[in-house]
Amino acid sequence: MSFQVALNFEDGITRFIECRPGETVAEASYKARINIPLDCRDGACGTCKSLCEAGSYDGGDYIDEALTEDEAANGYCLPCQMTPHSDLVLRIASSSAAAKTGAATHTATLAALTRHSATTIEFTLDVDERDALDFLPGQYVNVTVPGTDETRSYSFSSGPDQRRISFLVRIVPGGAMSGYLTERARVGDRLAFTGPMGGFYLRELTRPGLLLAGGTGLAPLLSMLEHMAPRPPAHPVHLLYGVTGDQDLVHLDTLEDYAEVIPGFTFDHCVADPASTARNKGFVTGLMDTGTLRDGDVDVYLCGPPAMVEAVRGHIADLGVSPASFFYERFTPAVVHELRETAEAA
Repeated sequence: MSFQVALNFEDGITRFIECRPGETVAEASYKARINIPLDCRDGACGTCKSLCEAGSYDGGDYIDEALTEDEAANGYCLPCQMTPHSDLVLRIASSSAAAKTGAATHTATLAALTRHSATTIEFTLDVDERDALDFLPGQYVNVTVPGTDETRSYSFSSGPDQRRISFLVRIVPGGAMSGYLTERARVGDRLAFTGPMGGFYLRELTRPGLLLAGGTGLAPLLSMLEHMAPRPPAHPVHLLYGVTGDQDLVHLDTLEDYAEVIPGFTFDHCVADPASTARNKGFVTGLMDTGTLRDGDVDVYLCGPPAMVEAVRGHIADLGVSPASFFYERFTPAVVHELRETAEAA
């Protein structure tokens, strides 16, 4: 039985390889023509040292100078020695360019357009070679706007196991992709995209999870929940979803469905507009206290526009809480471009 290994590089590019029984990750990587850092090949130098973020494996033989006991206990490993016992996610200490690889390009057909509201639209694609597309829940791709040379970055709102892939988009007046989706797009159109990319993806939950979304920052969290549905985590997960106005609220019925099928999953939402009909008016920070953060015994995943991300980070600091792990992604939709920054806060 072969195992799938996700190699996540420092520049956010993720490549997937198949590792056969008894084959080391380094051997499988080089067979796939992905040159991860490597020198001695016998566990003596530590050049290939990586962090395993998910999965189980046999660490193989190596000396302490290459990998200390404390490092191994914290999930670090040597791909030149390790053999998987399950699918793995490895964080590689190198750029994809240095490994002589890059993001894969895929082509697809527009299968559906869903206009959720005046401000939000979702598009769904049938990928030509779906089995060749692997991604981690939470990642994104760069989509080329049909009829232009411009690209826009969008997180998957669908899970990795779904055959069709979907993306949630906030409509920006004058935006290249917004204009295409609202004015010219037709089912059957051909699109191209590159990816997957990004370090904002779901790790194995070893403690309670807190998911925080601002606007269409809900998309990668939907992908995470879809991934959890058939494989419920052993710990409770709570989601807080904040938007500007009532028209921005989407997928509440989807969240209700996940609450029915994922044991321990709960959610709440709020709307900033004082005239909203929502029960909670204001920002997600108003729904967060030390109890919500479980006094730090929590894995936090946060995705939203910069102002929302910075407000949440500041609020958590003001509460004097340090989450066990804190992953966040902030994005800036704009007429000309979209910036995306992913980070991990200890």
